[in-house]
Amino acid sequence: MIDTTRDPRFVDAILDWRPTWFLARLALVGAYLVGGLVKMTDFPSAVAEQAHFGMNPPAVWAALTIAVELIGPILILWGRFVWLGAGMLGVFTLLAAIAANAFWGMEPGPERFAATNAFFEHLGLIGGFVMAALVAERERRRA
Repeated sequence: MIDTTRDPRFVDAILDWRPTWFLARLALVGAYLVGGLVKMTDFPSAVAEQAHFGMNPPAVWAALTIAVELIGPILILWGRFVWLGAGMLGVFTLLAAIAANAFWGMEPGPERFAATNAFFEHLGLIGGFVMAALVAERERRRA
């Protein structure tokens, strides 16, 4: 019979490996970091993106988006104020999902299908940010 009270040794080794925590956080925030850097290096396109989604004034929203997409990940990767970085990215992700993936107002078809999937994928990311904040807080209390 399999002992279900213990993880396999290789799982314990991965979870106990010190860089795992950092790499997991990097995987969670990597797309935001890249997005912020791309927007920062091509600000006119970032402004056009905000205008496309009806955000006014688009330049202000583009600047705020860049700030959130860079500051939030840095806080999470730094390991300090993880709750703040996770909160920033969680709220941003929810607002972006509502603005960009409003599937509830679409006619049935491939576009609605894609928007529905993207919306719920964004909710999954929000859950990941909550989990990162929970783990960081537990580690802080343990230390």
